[in-house]
Amino acid sequence: MSMRKLAVFALVLVASAAQAADEQENLTGANGSTMTQLLSEGYEIKTAVPNGKRVIVFLQKDTNAAACELVSLTRARCGKLN
Repeated sequence: MSMRKLAVFALVLVASAAQAADEQENLTGANGSTMTQLLSEGYEIKTAVPNGKRVIVFLQKDTNAAACELVSLTRARCGKLN
């Protein structure tokens, strides 16, 4: 899968996850972050990589980083890395 296709795929998943966050409860990581919260705090998606049937999305804001494991189109498990 090309990097461009992967980025588009990740954006579609993120948009779906953000919309679903309003409709359903997202899974949260140890620090209680959700994909919607991270994006609203100004984190930007830097890359996404497939991990079996799931996708890992890496986000960055200034010198801070976070990662979200997309469990499904409506659920993500997120945590800040530093």
